[in-house]
Amino acid sequence: MRTTIKLPDDLLARAKERAATRQTTLNVVVEDALRAALASRDPQRDPVPIPTHAGGRLQAGVDLDDTSALLDLMDGSRP
Repeated sequence: MRTTIKLPDDLLARAKERAATRQTTLNVVVEDALRAALASRDPQRDPVPIPTHAGGRLQAGVDLDDTSALLDLMDGSRP
């Protein structure tokens, strides 16, 4: 497919230089760079692992809707 993109002059010059160094075309350099950029993982979108209790059940007396009680429990203020 054919398309037009705008590149800063310095970036285009570097890409052309790389193409010449590798004895390939500018198209191949741009394709390779775009593939590499799209294949790399986006750290902002990577899921963050959340540790969970191995038993999979709530501790007796824990009410997830009672934020104050949860904070007390985590702080050790409540038995």
